[in-house]
Amino acid sequence: MTVTDSIATGLADRWRDVDVPQSSSGWVARAQEVADILAVDAVERDRANATPHAEVQLLKDSGLVTLLGPREHGGAGESWDTAYKVIRAVARGDGSIGQVLGYHYLWAWAARLVATDDQIAAVEELYTSNRYVFGGAVNPRDSDLTIREEGEDLVYSGHKSFSTGGQISDLTVLEGVLEGTQTHIFAIVPTAQDGIIFADDWDSLGQRLTESGSVEIRDVRVPWAAAAGFVKKQFQPLVYNTLNVPAIQLVFANFYLGIAQGALETASAYTRTTTRPWPYGGDNKQHASEEWYLLEGYGELQSKLWADEALLDAAGAEISDVLHAPREELTERRRGEIAVRIAAGKFRIVDDGLEIATKVYELTGARASASTVGLDIFWRNLRTHSLHDPIAYKKREVGEFVLLNQVPEPSWYT
Repeated sequence: MTVTDSIATGLADRWRDVDVPQSSSGWVARAQEVADILAVDAVERDRANATPHAEVQLLKDSGLVTLLGPREHGGAGESWDTAYKVIRAVARGDGSIGQVLGYHYLWAWAARLVATDDQIAAVEELYTSNRYVFGGAVNPRDSDLTIREEGEDLVYSGHKSFSTGGQISDLTVLEGVLEGTQTHIFAIVPTAQDGIIFADDWDSLGQRLTESGSVEIRDVRVPWAAAAGFVKKQFQPLVYNTLNVPAIQLVFANFYLGIAQGALETASAYTRTTTRPWPYGGDNKQHASEEWYLLEGYGELQSKLWADEALLDAAGAEISDVLHAPREELTERRRGEIAVRIAAGKFRIVDDGLEIATKVYELTGARASASTVGLDIFWRNLRTHSLHDPIAYKKREVGEFVLLNQVPEPSWYT
């Protein structure tokens, strides 16, 4: 049954009369249920490249979008440690939807990163009680949006080449620079308004259902009172404000891991049911699953995934601790050490994941290259997003930490 069929027949409402998970493991299991639904027609939906309305509704119906939301407003009140594992699980079924969910979690946390206590409370009640999904128009490689001040309003205008979440989001995070200053200001606005125009031009090699196309921002008005973290038009910076980048870099690494896990699971299922043993090796086997080179190949790839998972879990536990701790406690050194660990995890899963997404063809056989099998979706998805920022710079950050005991300076990519 496809995702669209699931919505139409009420299968996605399976959780309506089911108890809400009360543990981290319960939420990861819920995410795996979602992944199982998504996996059924992931290849067909990828080829259709349609706006993923049904997929996002599935995330809402399952309760995953409010995983980090306060319990008093209907959220799960879970930790980032759990969120990373949920992202990973969903990405096993569909890498695009795993990315959408991961970006949503980061932008849903944006208020906690930079906003005032009152702003945090208002945003978290709004999105949690309504099960809203976030998108963001904050691509730092483009020119900043410009902000002009008109009385007690801020007016955002400009263009962004990428805007993950796009048309399927309910709320959009904007970031720009106030004219005549170097002051960056974040604001959260409703997506459905005349001043936010999506070009619907995302047509990349992979991650095709992430709604990551360009967006035009035309005179979007925000009251000064909604400028995140500003009191009397002044912002008081904390080291904690800079956690947005390591937090989302670990989002990336976890949906990369999910994609790689999905590739290995799909390939191994194909080998068990369809791959034929090689009859010309002098050591003929009755079943492909008895072939020594296949057993060795799957063993090697799985061991790499287990190692990657352990590294990413350790990094997730570290950053989760500081994300949920009082904001004033985080030091620059601690922030940098966490960023280095995340950098190591990211480049490790990129290298291993791309190897896995390629080598599965050697383990499944020539017939697995048929487009109907769809194994290419995993390599395309991982290759596309892993180009987000150069992996070589992540390796350099780890090397500088090892050799020079230096931690990276906060930037838009570190």
